[in-house]
Amino acid sequence: MTKEVPVYDDPQSPAWAPLLDAAWAARDHAHAPYSRFQVGAAVLTSSGAVFGGCNVENAAYPLCLCAERGALSAAVAAGLQPGGLVAAVVVTDVADLTPPCGACRQALIEFADTLPVLLANRSTRQLHRLENLLPLSFGSRHFR
Repeated sequence: MTKEVPVYDDPQSPAWAPLLDAAWAARDHAHAPYSRFQVGAAVLTSSGAVFGGCNVENAAYPLCLCAERGALSAAVAAGLQPGGLVAAVVVTDVADLTPPCGACRQALIEFADTLPVLLANRSTRQLHRLENLLPLSFGSRHFR
């Protein structure tokens, strides 16, 4: 008997709980002394593993790391391969839900052409698809 994989097409689904928990926990460790804008993210891999990440600022701003790429890096370090992402979450404490920046969208699409991305704060959730957040994306298919 195979384990049924949850579908991530409802922003209120309880399937999001482990990702939200990991994203909020990571956000609590964000290093954001300049912007004071703390972000947490989490990704779920096809193996069922959840990896969290937080933003890490630096006085030299180009060296900053976004939460989404931090979570993705942790997953890659644990063996994530292209095609292995199942879902992603981004959390902040601001009223306007915060989508991944362009660099993070490009990094995520390397590992999942189609990916549900849940944006959340303490009271609101909004579900997007990565392919809609980054239309006409550039990827490995362009090297063929």
